[in-house]
Amino acid sequence: MLNFSYQNPTRIVFGKDQLSQLAKLIPAGSKVLLLYGGGSIKHNGVYDQVVSALSGFDWQEFSGIEPNPSFETLMRAADLVREQKIDFLLPVGGGSVIDGAKFVAAAAVYPGDAWDILANRGKVANAVALGCVLTLPATGTESNGNSVVTRYDTQQKLSFSSPLVYPLFAILDPTVTFSLPPRQVANGVVDAFVHVIEQYLTYPVNAPVQDRFAEGLLQTLIEQGPKALSQPDDYDVRANIMWAATMALNGLIGQGVPQDWATHMIGHEITALYGLDHAQTLAIVLPALMQQQRAQKREKLLQFGRRVWQLNHQDEERLIDDTISHTRTFFEQMGVPTRLADYGIAADAVDKLMAKLEANGMLKLGEHGDISLEISRQILQKAV
Repeated sequence: MLNFSYQNPTRIVFGKDQLSQLAKLIPAGSKVLLLYGGGSIKHNGVYDQVVSALSGFDWQEFSGIEPNPSFETLMRAADLVREQKIDFLLPVGGGSVIDGAKFVAAAAVYPGDAWDILANRGKVANAVALGCVLTLPATGTESNGNSVVTRYDTQQKLSFSSPLVYPLFAILDPTVTFSLPPRQVANGVVDAFVHVIEQYLTYPVNAPVQDRFAEGLLQTLIEQGPKALSQPDDYDVRANIMWAATMALNGLIGQGVPQDWATHMIGHEITALYGLDHAQTLAIVLPALMQQQRAQKREKLLQFGRRVWQLNHQDEERLIDDTISHTRTFFEQMGVPTRLADYGIAADAVDKLMAKLEANGMLKLGEHGDISLEISRQILQKAV
C-alpha cells in the first residue's frame, strides 16, 4: 500500500426530510447565494423547501448553471459574489451545479485572472465557504474538493482541486431523486461506476481494504442501477445508489492506491467538442481503454472479472475478454451507448479529439503515465 494522508471535512446529512436541517447547518449571520441550474428544483419541491430554510438569512439566487458548467456563466456568479459581498454559497442540484459553485468560491476571491485556476493550476489560497443540497447522485462532488468547468469559446473542459472548496455539509435526501428522468439516473450510475474503476483498475499494491470497498461499490451499482430504472420510487434503491455515488469519490477508496483517470481526460475532450453527457463519454472510452491497456492492467482485470462479475474461466484471456464485455453490456443495459457511432460521431472525430488532447497537454495519461498520444489514438479508434 502506498503512503497517504486523508481527511474529509464534509458533514453528510443523509435521509428522508433532512432538508429540514438546512437552516441549522448554514453558519449564523451568513449572506447566502443560492445557485441552481435549469429550474428542475422548482418542480420537485426542493426550491420551496430551501427558500423556507433561508427565511432567516440575507440571501440572493443565481440560476442557469449548465449541465457542463460554463466558465462564462460561473464568472458572472463570481462577479455577483464580489459585488454583493456574499460569504456563503449554497448550490442545490447535481454535480454540475456543485462543481460550478466550487469554482465560483475560488474565483470570487482569486487575485488574478480566474482562468488561471483551471488552465495554469493557479494556487487557490482562499475560497468562499459553501454547503450543498444534492439532487442527482453521480459525481461525488458533494464531499470532495474537485471541480470540472467548460470554457465554450475555446472548447476546453478543465478541472481543479483544492481542499478549500470541500463543502462544509452536504444534504442527501434520496426522495428528491424519484422524479429524475431515466437518462439522468443512468448517467449517474455509470459516472459513479467509472469513478470507482479509475481508482481500482490499475495494478496491485497489496491494498485489500481499498479493493474490497471498491468491489462492493461496483457490485452495488450493478445490482441497484437497473432497479432504479424499473422501480423509480423505491427509496432503498435510490438511497443505496446515492450513498454509493458519494463513496465512489469522497477520496476514501483512492487512498494508498494508484489511480488512472485517463478515461476521464479523454472523455472530457469528447464533451468539449461534441457536447455529450459526461457519463456517455465515460461509457464510450472505458471499454476501449480496458482493451487497449489489458496487458498493463492484467492482474486487476482478472481480479475485477472474478470478484465483481463472478467469472471463473480457466483461460485468462477469455476471462479478460468477458470482463470487458460484461462492463460494456452493463452500460448498455443502463441505456448508455458505448461507441462514438451510437451518438452519430464519425471516425474522423479521432483526429479532432487528438488535436485537443495534444493542445491541452494530455501527453502521458494513466496510472503508469504510459498512455501517449498514440495510445490515446488507438483507444479512440477502438471506441468508434
